[in-house]
Amino acid sequence: MNAEIITIGDEILIGQIVDTNSQFIGQQLNKIGVSVYQITSIQDNQEHILNALQEAQSRVDIVIITGGLGPTKDDITKKTIAQFFNDTEIIEYPEVILHIKKLFTKINHPFREIQRYQAQLPSKATLLMNNFGTAPGMWFYENETVFVSLPGVPYEMKGLITNQVLPRIQKQFKLPFILHKTIMTYGQGESTIAEIIEEFEDNLPNHIKLAYLPSFGRVRLRLSAKGEHKARLEKELDEKVAEVYKLIPKIITGLDDDASLEKRIGVLLTKNNQTISTAESLTGGKIAASLVSVAGSSAYFKGSFVTYSAETKINLLSVSSKTIEKHTVVSQEVALEMARGAKEKLKTNYAIAVTGNAGPTTDHNDKSVGLVYIAIVSDKKELVEEFNFGQPREKVINRTVSKSLEILQKEIL
Repeated sequence: MNAEIITIGDEILIGQIVDTNSQFIGQQLNKIGVSVYQITSIQDNQEHILNALQEAQSRVDIVIITGGLGPTKDDITKKTIAQFFNDTEIIEYPEVILHIKKLFTKINHPFREIQRYQAQLPSKATLLMNNFGTAPGMWFYENETVFVSLPGVPYEMKGLITNQVLPRIQKQFKLPFILHKTIMTYGQGESTIAEIIEEFEDNLPNHIKLAYLPSFGRVRLRLSAKGEHKARLEKELDEKVAEVYKLIPKIITGLDDDASLEKRIGVLLTKNNQTISTAESLTGGKIAASLVSVAGSSAYFKGSFVTYSAETKINLLSVSSKTIEKHTVVSQEVALEMARGAKEKLKTNYAIAVTGNAGPTTDHNDKSVGLVYIAIVSDKKELVEEFNFGQPREKVINRTVSKSLEILQKEIL
């Protein structure tokens, strides 16, 4: 069972917004056994939309469209889909009008006649009630292909996908199981890993695939299996994971259960009833932002110091001015004093600190661009590591955040 996702909007093509909708839809479809064959982004243009729908119908079973369902003239998706199905009859749904009026009443916004257009759908469409916004979704079934049109607003789209679209797809089609096991590795590049496990990969059965997912400082190895018998697939995947563990035991840090690194850190800290604080220079608060992005992080995250200058390091973290004069702000000594200061002032079990040269300049010191020091201070241990992440600036910052979280997880474990 294959699906295609079509996102409509000039704002996507010019880079004004990032298409997170396709990522979410793809994840959710995969969980119920639907493979995403293709993702397409197109302009708010009638001809482009018609061509995309026709081409998608020729190659997949399910087509999910997002965007272009607003009441203004630039939102042409509904009219174009009606034309695609040769549907000239329009049905107005009073329950949608009532819903819109209730939403507007809550925010003291007057209902205008232009909003009535939201309640008018092609006659061949099945209404998908949007409880979070004004534009309802639409479900069509023609020539053995399902077409679903959804609003482009992410939280509205997510509500419709979760509560209406997925249950309908599961009811209409007999779906296989698609299962994944992702092995987290640290410290080796994908080419080195591929060379070590080449024979293992060559001997995988046809229904199990291996994908390499490299990112800053780590490589994820995703094993995917597809079939009709869930228990059998789970057993096979477990066996394959065990084989990989035997081949590269020293660089495996665990299995990725779709939880982010910061979420796994949160689980560990919560389980151990421990707390964390951060002190950041070149990353400007990104490590803290990653940690607090997890729901419930207030149980273990106590706060952060963003000390971008020598003065703030001294004033906020009690870093010694003599240490800075002797070693410069980009040094293992300063990183350690930053971590000690954060831990002491916020009374946490762990503190992590980073300082370095993100570039393009070296900010009055003789250390090279890309040089970074990461320090962790805990109740039992102090450590600091040196890295050179090269250039450009964005890469240095992102790799520092990623590496900091990896080291932190390793120390907690």
